[in-house]
Amino acid sequence: MEWEASAVLFFRKALEARGIRTPEDILPLYREAAARLGLENAEPASKTVEGWFYDGRRPQRAFRPVIVEMLGFSIDDLWTEVPEGAIPTFSPLTGVSPTALHAEPGVDLNEMKRTGAVAVQRAKEFLLGKDRETVGDDTLDLLDDEVGRLVAAYPRDPLSTIWDDLLETQEQVFRLLEGGRVRQLSHLRDLNVKAAVLSFLVAKGFNDMESPHQAMTMTRVAASCARTAEHPGLIALTDGLKSLIAYWADKPEDAYHYASQGAATAAGLRGTVGLWLLGLQARAAAVLGDEATVRIVNQDAADRRERVALDDLDRLGGLFTYAPEKQLYYAVESEALLGHGDAQLAAEAERAVQGFSDPSSPNWAFGDLAGSQCDLALIRLFSGDLDGTAAAIRPVLDLPNSHRNNGIVVSAQRVRQALMSGPARTAVVARDLRAEIEAFPASRPALPRG
Repeated sequence: MEWEASAVLFFRKALEARGIRTPEDILPLYREAAARLGLENAEPASKTVEGWFYDGRRPQRAFRPVIVEMLGFSIDDLWTEVPEGAIPTFSPLTGVSPTALHAEPGVDLNEMKRTGAVAVQRAKEFLLGKDRETVGDDTLDLLDDEVGRLVAAYPRDPLSTIWDDLLETQEQVFRLLEGGRVRQLSHLRDLNVKAAVLSFLVAKGFNDMESPHQAMTMTRVAASCARTAEHPGLIALTDGLKSLIAYWADKPEDAYHYASQGAATAAGLRGTVGLWLLGLQARAAAVLGDEATVRIVNQDAADRRERVALDDLDRLGGLFTYAPEKQLYYAVESEALLGHGDAQLAAEAERAVQGFSDPSSPNWAFGDLAGSQCDLALIRLFSGDLDGTAAAIRPVLDLPNSHRNNGIVVSAQRVRQALMSGPARTAVVARDLRAEIEAFPASRPALPRG
């Protein structure tokens, strides 16, 4: 990240207020703060400190409690730009050291929560390092909670809000697997399942950031962990993710191949992973113009839905289950990709959008909502309803930058492409809509800071 010359990070301002003007002067202050927190072996490399100081890189999560302790302000405040010459108005935290937590009368509730968050982070680090000889149940329970939280958050929150936690938790699991501290086979399998799940989410994150090569590499890591855990459902899911990556990278032949491969692996499973792979097959076949395969696969998926028995992945939820709402969304998308549009299909598309209309629903996902809205726009356009097209895609174009991931941008661009042909292409509404969609990805995406 590069910072404009007319502004400077408050981090630099806070350091200058303490007479620190070079990266070399930061480390002694950092060591003192780390000692107050009782942290050992947590010192950053010189190059890391230079990245904070000169390039404005946001620090990794492991270093943040020490920086907060060192300077007395939250990380978000410290990594905020302050115009040159302006006087910062950030409020210092109170009682940032978890060794001396207190809440004086009148202390702001948000400050109390921030001081508590520092203590929780320190406690997590303590628990993860507590079982130094073997990995115990306490450590696994802690990781269960964190994995569950991240799985639930991924479809609902912008990637930027969970990316650092996701990478940190993945690193924690990798360290436990590499450290030779796992004695029980059940614990080893459990950790490999967690590594597969977290690597799946990281791979999906790279795909959302339009980095398909990185996404595919991380998916292979997830697949390796799934095979080590001997978990057929997770193995099939990684094939599905490879298909998804290829689909959004406009490689429908590869997308169909990976989905078919995963569907074969999942053929004997009763959970919903097999249905997801059929949905992926149908979408890829639709891009290839293979209408017969779309019909056969979607009918197979509809028949199998009646025989589903939810498994451990479905109970995990998030991206690891394939809800009926999502199955309808995929089926409608395959029809939209074939260029179909009529009153009956438009009603189905409206029902797909309605399925994601309630953010309190456990299956709600902002990406699926936006995708179904783009599909509704396409089907209305193919039905000759230009005003309905504009109304359907309007909520997508109004999404904040933090939510504009790769799949949403590609879906919107499909609508723009469809507006360039047919009788609607010369209409004023179509021209204006094309221009707005063309500008849509200009200020995306849902990228992590730093």
